Amino acid sequence: MTPHRLWIARHAPVLLPPGTCYGQLDAPADPVVSAASAQRLAERLPRGISARHSPLQRCALLARQLQMLRPDIAATPDERLIEMDFGSWEGLAWAAIARTEIDAWSTHFADHRPGGGDCLAQMLDRVSAALQDVRQLQSDTLWISHAGVARCVQWLLEQPGRQGKYPTSAQWPLQAPAPGQWACYALT
Repeated sequence: MTPHRLWIARHAPVLLPPGTCYGQLDAPADPVVSAASAQRLAERLPRGISARHSPLQRCALLARQLQMLRPDIAATPDERLIEMDFGSWEGLAWAAIARTEIDAWSTHFADHRPGGGDCLAQMLDRVSAALQDVRQLQSDTLWISHAGVARCVQWLLEQPGRQGKYPTSAQWPLQAPAPGQWACYALT
């Protein structure tokens, strides 16, 4: 199989107070930063790249702005690229969430449902399925998505053969593209 790359672009900063939990909360992104990100991406992305985006508005905005600059890049929504659902925590300040709830999530990292939302195992499974689809392609792919999805991809690529095995909080990648930035991963 021909080597190709997966580009993961993170949406621009959201228009929420700093320190807000906003996984699947459909918060808008800063349109100015999003446009600047789209401009930088348009200059760097190769021709023939396929593209998908999270259906949340902060990612859809970047996809639309990129397509205006590069009509050859028509991103389609993909539910598997959505951020983790934090249930009742969505929209709360992280500092307002009880420490005991955060500790419970950290202790049972893969299968605890923070705020009653998604557990990490569910998110990893859906991102893994999307990644399997990308591996079948013979060209580069762009995902316009979220920090959590980028961390899932890092875990999955760094832990080959761990299908169905999940990380502890200590094993979870902390690095992700900053808002409005991207990462590129070689696939085989």
